[in-house]
Amino acid sequence: MTQQEQKTFFETEGYLTVENLLSPQELAECQAEIVRLHKLAAELEAQGENGHFQREPYAKDESQVMASHDAEDDKLPVLRKAENTRQYSEVFRRLSVHPKLIRGVQNLLGPDLLLFRSTLMFKPAFHGSAHGIHQDSAYWPMEPPMLVTVSIALNNATPENGCFKVIPQSHKWGLQSWGHISRRQDESLTDHDELDFSNQIDVPLSAGSALFFHSLMAHGSGPNQSPHPRNTALYAYFSPQVRYVPPNGQPARKSFPVAAGLDGKEELTLVAENAE
Repeated sequence: MTQQEQKTFFETEGYLTVENLLSPQELAECQAEIVRLHKLAAELEAQGENGHFQREPYAKDESQVMASHDAEDDKLPVLRKAENTRQYSEVFRRLSVHPKLIRGVQNLLGPDLLLFRSTLMFKPAFHGSAHGIHQDSAYWPMEPPMLVTVSIALNNATPENGCFKVIPQSHKWGLQSWGHISRRQDESLTDHDELDFSNQIDVPLSAGSALFFHSLMAHGSGPNQSPHPRNTALYAYFSPQVRYVPPNGQPARKSFPVAAGLDGKEELTLVAENAE
């Protein structure tokens, strides 16, 4: 597709897939970094700290062996996600501003981009829990809800290991309320009976490919009951035209990294409109 065709498809359907965003060398670097971050999580746990890491809630206190075959890997925690990866991983900081990635998002949002979220999502082999159907903007203090999330498959994502599920055109539903996201492997992906999920589709991705989707797109993923992990790098971007609207009790100002444009600034601080 041309850039205009991609933008038209995204605006109509609410999502877009892009093949071969990353090279095999870049994927290998990401996988090696994932092993390092699991070791960092284990070190933090030993010190009584959780940091930015969250264990897979349905794996209890189990450990796992990573693909590096390191003798110490059997002590590594089974993780569900790692938040704010840009802060402590140079590999995933660079990935957040990868030229192919940024060009794709700029085509959808314009030249100036701020980074809202930098996350790794894990679905460990046999343990990865389901993620309930939801809209990201239901949980994010940003208005209008016009952010773009990019989910980069760091290994093959299939229906068997819990690839993304999307409901095309659901970004036109308007903002809905949703329940908890993390769900047991045998649990339904939604508590909504009144919404039409009949056109829900799986979005399998080959390693290195990406799914771009609107922050109002209803999406989720099934459990990983396969012997193959599913690792995903997630980045969410927005235009400076989007406002920061924190709930009561939250800070009135927040700084966001600049991913592109804005005259080369490193970050931009947004202040809530009603802040004193």
